[in-house]
Amino acid sequence: MGTTASTAQQTVSASAPFEGLQNGGTMDGRHSLSVHSFQTTGLHNSKAKSIIPNKVAPVVITYNCKEEFQIHDELLKAHYTLGRLSDATPEHYLVQGRYFLVRDVAEKMDVLGTLQSCGAPNFRQVRGGLTVFGMGQPSLSGFRRVLQKLQKDGHRECVIFCVREEPVLFLRADEDFVPYTPRDKQSLHENLQGLGPGVQVERLELAIRKEIHDFAQLSENKYYVYHNTEDLRGEPHAVAVRGEDDVHVTKEVYKRPLFLRPTYRYHRLPLPEQGAPLEAQFDAFVSVLRETPSLLLLRDAHGPPPALLFSCQTGVGRTNLGMVLGTLILLHHSGTASRPEAAPTKSKPLPMEQLQVVQSFLHMVPQGRRMVEEVDRAITACAELHDLKEVVLENQRELEGSPPETPAQESGSQRGVRQRALWSLERYFYLVLFNYYLHEQYPLAFALSFSRWLCARPELYRLPVTLSSAGPVAPRDLITTGSLGTDDLVSPDALSTVREMGVANFRRVPRLPIYGTAQPSAKALGSILAYLTDNKRKLQQVVWVNLREEAVLECDGRTHSLRWPGPPTAPSQVENLETQLKAHLSMPPAGTQGPRTHRFQICLTTQEVFSQHRGACPGLTYHRIPMPDFCAPREEDFDRLLGTLQVALAKDPGTGFVFSCLSGQGRTTTAMVVAVLAFWHIRGFPEVGEEELVSVPDAKFTKGEFE
Repeated sequence: MGTTASTAQQTVSASAPFEGLQNGGTMDGRHSLSVHSFQTTGLHNSKAKSIIPNKVAPVVITYNCKEEFQIHDELLKAHYTLGRLSDATPEHYLVQGRYFLVRDVAEKMDVLGTLQSCGAPNFRQVRGGLTVFGMGQPSLSGFRRVLQKLQKDGHRECVIFCVREEPVLFLRADEDFVPYTPRDKQSLHENLQGLGPGVQVERLELAIRKEIHDFAQLSENKYYVYHNTEDLRGEPHAVAVRGEDDVHVTKEVYKRPLFLRPTYRYHRLPLPEQGAPLEAQFDAFVSVLRETPSLLLLRDAHGPPPALLFSCQTGVGRTNLGMVLGTLILLHHSGTASRPEAAPTKSKPLPMEQLQVVQSFLHMVPQGRRMVEEVDRAITACAELHDLKEVVLENQRELEGSPPETPAQESGSQRGVRQRALWSLERYFYLVLFNYYLHEQYPLAFALSFSRWLCARPELYRLPVTLSSAGPVAPRDLITTGSLGTDDLVSPDALSTVREMGVANFRRVPRLPIYGTAQPSAKALGSILAYLTDNKRKLQQVVWVNLREEAVLECDGRTHSLRWPGPPTAPSQVENLETQLKAHLSMPPAGTQGPRTHRFQICLTTQEVFSQHRGACPGLTYHRIPMPDFCAPREEDFDRLLGTLQVALAKDPGTGFVFSCLSGQGRTTTAMVVAVLAFWHIRGFPEVGEEELVSVPDAKFTKGEFE
């Protein structure tokens, strides 16, 4: 049962995956794919073993006797695809059906020049003496030299993280094993990214190793790799592969030298090349910390913390991210996370607090400023090769320097700038969130994972990662980048209230002083206020809540709104934008230069429109609570709504409430439901009985009574 089926007979059982091999024309007569050639060339073909797993293959035992057996192999199938980089290079098999193997590390990547002295490119330690190290990808012998250096420097315990998410294979080169990575022909200088859901990089490495071995058996024990994809002279190079031991996967290269070092441990922690790590990746990092007693604040803990070593391809981007995470851990372990620096190491003060997402974090989180400063300190300590703060600010400056365009007009380069700015800001912000997590969970030995902790704080979970700063935005940029247009209702007047009230979808909650309406003009606002304060309703106090998150102006009797493509803003920011827009639209046109703007005779902000009616309705109070449309309100939206209700009802229990948005439907209905629930909790829930008929203005016209 241990017999291995030959290639030819396996091909008969599953011909579809081998179309590329059959049509390639590169196999000679000895490797014909017919059954006859299989029977005539002999039973023991040593050049084709275990090519197709999980296939039933007939094996000839004696004359006219056959036995079928199943080869159980869960690895990915071998892909018989031939390819070449140019017409001048030979054709050879491609791993996973499309990828070339390219040498992983080039000499120009070693910026610090540590490849010869330490065994790995860009080997370094963080500033300040913390035992956090980073390096690029070493070979097998180079990694042994790194371990010798760490032991020589007195580090008795070490946790080693390989943060690469792409597969890496190590091929024998004399007495060493040198790293190679699969690359696509269209992007030979980029590692594989986005391997897909459920794809484990270590299993993929095992599958590729098996492919390399099998392909070498079909090519006289050789497999072709590339050292320089820019200059293909002398490429590719033939590497001898006589057995699977000639190809190592990443786990073998890191774990075999640790066999005699039980206090040195290795973990694969894939991190993305761009953007923030996933919550699952943070959880994997935390699980390693939880299993390392010397990193926890235990009563019987003694001795120094272990050294933390992070490694990626070049030792720059992902390694720097891991080093910042490790620095935050050791700062919390030593209790120095909150201590001020004795001497500031920053030569240039970086205005990270001006970023809007950081501003929102500072407003939400107590001691948030301290947590941001700690992350900045950790980034500065790891900034020898890569300063994440500088990257964020540089991307921000580049984004602000590009001309604002609508998404449809945005060019590919502008989209690239915006994407890079988003990735760098996401990475920085998640470091801030992780530091907040450490403040709460590190003393508890990580009782909660990062993902569970973050889900328990929806205000942080939903905090948008934006690219704009918290400072004022120029009105010209607003009009250029935004869309200033007339408020044309996207939904009809479902309740037929425009005829009588002058506004769409005006209605009242039965037996409660709660009303809802679409966006009113100044004239319609006067009609509604007169309706609410007449002798029938007699409301002395009216609280009007504007739920629109876009800037709204009334220009020549019609409302206009600026749909800004940025993130949701605070009420004060929306009203400031309205004031800036009014001032800009009131200015005379400056010749032919600058963006074209609409000019109006009368331009009023929403605040000014309501102020004009306070004389006729002294009890009118106006509030702006911006709420997002087509989704659930944010936590702060509920807080503002309930706070407005409580203050008004404490002043006068008979206060009436009016909620408005653009159409008077989605956001207005949501706020009305919140108000009804608040009223019922304060005054008691009504008994279940026959519901009051809803009173609809102009109902006689709906019924057809046109008198």
